[in-house]
Amino acid sequence: MPNTLNPVPTNAEVSPAVAAAASAPAPAANPLFPVFIKLEQFRVLLVGGGNVGLEKLTAILRNSPATAVTVVGTTVQPALRELAARHPRVQIFERPYSDDDLNDQDFVFAATDDPALHRHIKAQAAARHLLTNVADTPDQCDFYLSSVVQKGDLKIAISTNGKSPTVAKRLRAVLEETLPDEVHELLQQMTAIRNRIQGDFAEKVKSLNAVTAELAGGPAYESPATIYWRRVATGALITFAAFIALNIASFYITLPQVYDAMRNGGMFYAFVAVGFGAQIVDGVLGMGYGVVTAISLMSMNISPAAVSASIHTAEMFSSGASGYSHYKFGNVNKRLFKALLIPGILGAVTGAYLLSRFGEEYAKYVKPFLAVYLLLLGIRIIVRAFKKQEGKRKIKHVGWLAAAGGFLDSFGGGGWGPLVTSTLIAKGRTPSYVIGSVSLTEFFVTFASALTFFATLGITHWQIVLGLIVGGVAAAPFAARLAGRLPIRTMFICVGLMVIIWSLWALRKVVF
Repeated sequence: MPNTLNPVPTNAEVSPAVAAAASAPAPAANPLFPVFIKLEQFRVLLVGGGNVGLEKLTAILRNSPATAVTVVGTTVQPALRELAARHPRVQIFERPYSDDDLNDQDFVFAATDDPALHRHIKAQAAARHLLTNVADTPDQCDFYLSSVVQKGDLKIAISTNGKSPTVAKRLRAVLEETLPDEVHELLQQMTAIRNRIQGDFAEKVKSLNAVTAELAGGPAYESPATIYWRRVATGALITFAAFIALNIASFYITLPQVYDAMRNGGMFYAFVAVGFGAQIVDGVLGMGYGVVTAISLMSMNISPAAVSASIHTAEMFSSGASGYSHYKFGNVNKRLFKALLIPGILGAVTGAYLLSRFGEEYAKYVKPFLAVYLLLLGIRIIVRAFKKQEGKRKIKHVGWLAAAGGFLDSFGGGGWGPLVTSTLIAKGRTPSYVIGSVSLTEFFVTFASALTFFATLGITHWQIVLGLIVGGVAAAPFAARLAGRLPIRTMFICVGLMVIIWSLWALRKVVF
């Protein structure tokens, strides 16, 4: 009898997409069809109140906490009762299973230690057209539970077709370590973009092409508000740089000096190279500008006082360029930046004021303690690079950490990057976002500190300062782009080594 309700289309009626799908080769393995079910809209029966039942109930409620679950078990362990008590839609019946328990259910989980009972439940559920999961018996399952990776709204389910739960768990651990927590924020932004796109289908495609052009090597998409604030930030940075440059030119530099520096520019270009290399290290690792610069300049037989003054002045410009570049390339976590900003500035101002009032004789007692702490922290970071990642831990008192970093950077002559960056990374935060956020905050911290030094001490050795500024500003965009490209393990190792180098460099004055 011909099928008049659903006639089979002729070849002329079949669309190219349908024809391609029909002619596609069948998969060689794992024919499971992946779906994500809104389980909270269904009713679930769980038979079994032991350890396996607890495992199944935990998996259900972790993913769909408002699901209506009926638990039936001859004996129900206390841990399962405690879990059920936190979810009002879970009901527990401590009694033997009955076929009547299948009435009005949509999904069935058999999780006892009785294979015969499992076979009976499966047969009765199949007669009622209910989907069933039978613990440790893949052949009797209509569906499997997968290993789940979740980062906010992103959820990834992994299946091995019931062959190896261990492999699935290992893959889950790898993905949890690889995917940054900030992917949740990305999804929220994509939702906002989707909601804002107007027009017909063709116009929406053009808008999405503009948004995703940067991923293909094209120009980056920016909203009108972002463009506005970027221009404001750029204008403020240029204005500030011009103000400082004019002051330096007015009070410390004459035209003959500039001409002489350009004519005999061998040392000037060496300072540019030092600034460039130091900023590459600092931009990629979130620390190290002072270490690389100090070591390089002292190797040129420049006095320590001139080195210190030059670094503090030049770093104000290079940190501004670095922070802006990190922001442009998306390496900044806004919440972390806000948490670090005000405490870091207050700490820097306090440190600069105390240093200008009481001199450097007290600062030399603070730095050795910081160096020992960072030496141990650097070793810990390197060890962490070769250990299985345990996930991030909540960092308490981030404001106090920023305040201490700002204070030590001004009062002790350095330490913002090594202290703040290394501590946050050691706690499991994603290195690229930590480095970007700390680098952006460092501009404001250094700015607050430099204003005090500029007002009280003035500027000397302008050739060194200018060379470091030119090299640092030129290197900032390259360093910011590299910060998001290096593998996480490599960044852990590099950060750890830089922290150790910084601590040993600081301790050399105590030992020798």
